[in-house]
Amino acid sequence: MNKYLGEFIGTFWLEFGGCGNAIFAAAFPELGIGFAGVALAFGLTVLTGAFALGHISGGHFNPAVSVGLWVGGRFNAKDLAPYIIAQVIGGILAAFVLYLIELVDSPAMVLVILSPGKYSLVSALLIEIVLTAFFLIVILGSTDKRAPAGFAPIAIGLALTLIHLISIPVTNTSVNPARSTAVALFAETAALSQLWLFWVAPIVGAIIGALIYKVVGNEPQS
Repeated sequence: MNKYLGEFIGTFWLEFGGCGNAIFAAAFPELGIGFAGVALAFGLTVLTGAFALGHISGGHFNPAVSVGLWVGGRFNAKDLAPYIIAQVIGGILAAFVLYLIELVDSPAMVLVILSPGKYSLVSALLIEIVLTAFFLIVILGSTDKRAPAGFAPIAIGLALTLIHLISIPVTNTSVNPARSTAVALFAETAALSQLWLFWVAPIVGAIIGALIYKVVGNEPQS
C-alpha cells in the first residue's frame, strides 16, 4: 500500500501546489506571477514531490505517466489501476481543500485582518496546516536514506519557495512559528493578536506531516 499512498499524496501535492498558486495568485495580478509563475509552481511540486516520495512510489503523480511507463515496459501492469485510482482521488481531495480555502466566506468566520486577500480564519488555518504538513513530508522524504544523497537542501529550499508562491495571498505565509513571532513583536499591526494561529497551525501541520510520512515511508519488512 505504501506506493499507492505515495501516489495519492504526490498527486495531492501537485494539484494543491500548482492549482493553488493559480487560484490565489490570480487575485493579485500586480505580483506579476502570471503563467510563468504557475508553470514554476507545477514544476516545483513535481520536483519536491519526487524527492519526497520518488523512492516510495516512483513519483508518477499522473495517470498518463503511469500508462506511458507501462507501455514502455517500465511499470508493472498489476499496479496500473491502483496507481490511477490513487492519483485521481489525491487530485480530487486537493481540489476540495482548495475549494474550502477559497470559498469559506460565512459571516460567522472571522476574517484574518492581515490576510492580503482577506481570507477567513478557517482558510488561514487550513492552508498553514496543509502546507506545513507537506513541508515535513518533503523534509523527511528527501532526507530518507533511500532518497538521492546530498540533494535534500535543494528539495527543502524549493519546497519552501513553492509554499510561499501558494500562500502569500492567503496568510503572507508562516509555516514557522519562530519567524512569525519575531516579526509580530515589532509589527505596528494586529499581528500579535493573530500570532496564536501561526503557532497552532504549523505545529498541527508538522505533526500531521510527520505521521503521514511515518506511515507511507515505512520500509516493507522482507
